[in-house]
Amino acid sequence: MPRVGLDADAVIACGAEILDEGGAADLSLAVVAARLGVKAPSLYKHVDGLPGLRRGVALAAKAEFEEVLGRAVRGRSGADAVRAIAVAYRAWAREHPARYALTVRAPAPDDPQDQAVSAALAQVVFDVLAAYGLAGEDAVDATRFLRSSLHGFVTLETAGAFALPVDPDASFGRMVDRLDASLVDSGR
Repeated sequence: MPRVGLDADAVIACGAEILDEGGAADLSLAVVAARLGVKAPSLYKHVDGLPGLRRGVALAAKAEFEEVLGRAVRGRSGADAVRAIAVAYRAWAREHPARYALTVRAPAPDDPQDQAVSAALAQVVFDVLAAYGLAGEDAVDATRFLRSSLHGFVTLETAGAFALPVDPDASFGRMVDRLDASLVDSGR
């Protein structure tokens, strides 16, 4: 008998929890099924095998990341928005490192849903950059600059690479200040 309330969203949410707890190596249909109290074959009614589960978790991660960043910058502009997006980015990536890793990949060219959720995520950054007068190719360059800086920082931080005797929070704040200054210069 099928479990009441089990649907694709529940399966994907369970996969996301498992990813957060143990990383990509722990994500399997067997583990998800055991957690949900069903047999693994019953998950095929809701996701297209392990690739479908991974895709669903990645789409959900991108959508959640977009919502978190969007909420952080709502009603803000300029340096205030850059600081807000940077702080939210860092916090979410540190809290969900395995899911964060799924958000950095370019969208699959043959997956309209992935393209749409990825475009929404990028649009949050483009909207922040518009306050600096950046559009078109300049906005793409600035997005890559901002994203590369934030990604590099959180990747090094979560890997334990900041052992020097300077507070990483202070370093992060100075980096964000320099990002803002660079964006101001780019928009001139």
